[in-house]
Amino acid sequence: MTPSDPAAPAPPSRVDIDRDSVGRDLVALVLTVVELLRQLMERQAIRRIDAGGLSEDQIERIGTTLMLLDQRMAELCDQHGLTPEDLNLDLGPLGTLLPRD
Repeated sequence: MTPSDPAAPAPPSRVDIDRDSVGRDLVALVLTVVELLRQLMERQAIRRIDAGGLSEDQIERIGTTLMLLDQRMAELCDQHGLTPEDLNLDLGPLGTLLPRD
């Protein structure tokens, strides 16, 4: 069959969208972006600590904040039935979006 073949089935006029799936996928996308930013902030904090540019108090606050953010991300994933693997988008030949710990 060719695209101009009159016997070819017509494409569906509407896309069948599952509302529950769309909501879950949107939550997964938002949490993926938040997780990416969390990991970037963590790496930046480690670089600043290694460079010696932070006081002990600043190091303590950053550590506490990053731990709380990590816990909150785990809670949000649990609430929405997601796993960390669900947040790691496959970018094809580039690999995955998030590094594997």
